[in-house]
Amino acid sequence: MNLTPKQIVKYLDEYIIGQHNAKKSIAVALRNRFRRLQLDEAMQDEIMPKNILMIGSTGVGKTEIARRMAKFMSIPFVKVEASKYTEVGFVGRDVESMVRDLVTASINLVRKEYQENMEEQIEKYVEKKIIEKLLPPLPKGATETKKSDYHRSFNRMRNRLRDGELDELDIEIDMPNSRIELLDSGNMPPEMLKMQESVIKIFGSSKEDIKKEVKVKEAQDILKIEASEKLLDMDAVKIEALKRAENGGIIFIDEIDKVAVSEKSSRQDPSKEGVQRDLLPIVEGSNVSTKHGIIKTDHILFIAAGAFHVSKPSDLIPELQGRFPLRVELNSLDENALYQILTTTKNSLLVQYQALLGTEDVELVFTDEAIKALAKISYLTNEKTEDIGARRLHTVIEKVLEDINFDADEHAGETITVDEKLVHHKLDDIAEDEDNARYIL
Repeated sequence: MNLTPKQIVKYLDEYIIGQHNAKKSIAVALRNRFRRLQLDEAMQDEIMPKNILMIGSTGVGKTEIARRMAKFMSIPFVKVEASKYTEVGFVGRDVESMVRDLVTASINLVRKEYQENMEEQIEKYVEKKIIEKLLPPLPKGATETKKSDYHRSFNRMRNRLRDGELDELDIEIDMPNSRIELLDSGNMPPEMLKMQESVIKIFGSSKEDIKKEVKVKEAQDILKIEASEKLLDMDAVKIEALKRAENGGIIFIDEIDKVAVSEKSSRQDPSKEGVQRDLLPIVEGSNVSTKHGIIKTDHILFIAAGAFHVSKPSDLIPELQGRFPLRVELNSLDENALYQILTTTKNSLLVQYQALLGTEDVELVFTDEAIKALAKISYLTNEKTEDIGARRLHTVIEKVLEDINFDADEHAGETITVDEKLVHHKLDDIAEDEDNARYIL
């Protein structure tokens, strides 16, 4: 998607309050990827992505900025936590598995796009399969008159199918047998991956499909999967997916501060410096084997993030620091920022709760004073206890709406107003007691 940095930031502003510098860095990094692809191949190989290190407390928008951007621009994206990986030779996931996860995400993304483009073909395939089960087959050597009658019956049946008139009819369809699933390939060498695929080809297709009687409505969903498998060119999907992952993929490494070795921590911990050294060649650029082929990591954009409360960015090994040249510090959320998150962001928490209760025919209304009280109590609780940023709003609002959510079925057709008095009634006693606040809010 060809968007300017200003357009990217404008989109992010709809969902994330403040953090302008972080948004700018992400926007420019993504725009540079588009610019790079306009150059000749020789120059493309020379231009490396400018990886980003985001520094800020939890809940201030680090992950959300990257996730929203990837979703909006249909970019392969995975979020991993650095603390979940171990040094090569120790039990646990090795860092190369994050690249394999990116390839899987890219294949799912491309396959979904291909399926959307083939929606009409898939729909025709499903309709044909179902109608052929409902109509007696046309005998061999049928006359032109019989063929014409059959086509008229077919079209009438198709119209009834589209109108939902046949949804509750029972038909017998071929259910695919239970295939042998691929094991997690996170730590698996290429030779084992190939062996595993060979076993699946031999044994996974040895049994015949199982016949099962289902409702037409259910059969449509099952046959859509069958249609996708038969009509999609999975080789083309894999080729496109690998290309997108290599040239447009984003790996978001959260909790990078947890593997930084501060002066106070033990240098013998395999989940720290060893993980950094294993991560280094991937960020620098290397070839990683996956079950779908080799992927080069040279042009994958890496965004690392951490709170750095205990350690500092300078506690990372120097080589890894150098691979994250762009540093962005995100601000903690004050009372006004929390208020803006509740009132101005698209599909805010309040809008979500209103929509949920709307399904019970309950209209939920928040007064402005109530929203300000929610923001203030969330901010003060963050100050007193652990600062978890905007995530505190989830806990606070859930506590206020606890009884309303529970009794919603008794208030169908009513309007329920959440005012400042209700907010203080529900939260003041808890918020004022620091010990209670730590456990409840």
